Amino acid sequence: MDILTLFPFIILIGAMFLMTRSAKKKQQQAAEMRNQMQPGTGVRTIGGMYATVKEVSDETVLLDAGPGVELLFAKNSIGAVLTDDEYNRIVHGIEAELKDDVVPDDASSLTDEDADADTRAVADEQVVDLGKKAEDEPRKTDGESDAK
Repeated sequence: MDILTLFPFIILIGAMFLMTRSAKKKQQQAAEMRNQMQPGTGVRTIGGMYATVKEVSDETVLLDAGPGVELLFAKNSIGAVLTDDEYNRIVHGIEAELKDDVVPDDASSLTDEDADADTRAVADEQVVDLGKKAEDEPRKTDGESDAK
């Protein structure tokens, strides 16, 4: 047989190998993530529900979804294990403490104070009236023009 006739089959087998390899790697990462669960950890289920882990067994997880609400889920139904900051931000709306070197939302801190005062003084001198003009002249109707 000629090598050119076998080439498409070799490419196909190589592509299948790479696809199964990446899928296996993702499954291993998901299994590691699920094994990291411990009581008190915040999680998101594959259905989008956020809860706190109460107990972990071999195949199941007992979740605390609210006061008096305990739910039993299979470990495979856990979509993500969240950090404490992320869980509090999503569920309780509590932002993590920000550092002091945070950039402000506006550019006011980037301007010089003296330049800012000069800009205000110039702006006070040049007052622009954006209101409508008084209508002293009658409006022209269709067909009228300024030509004489």
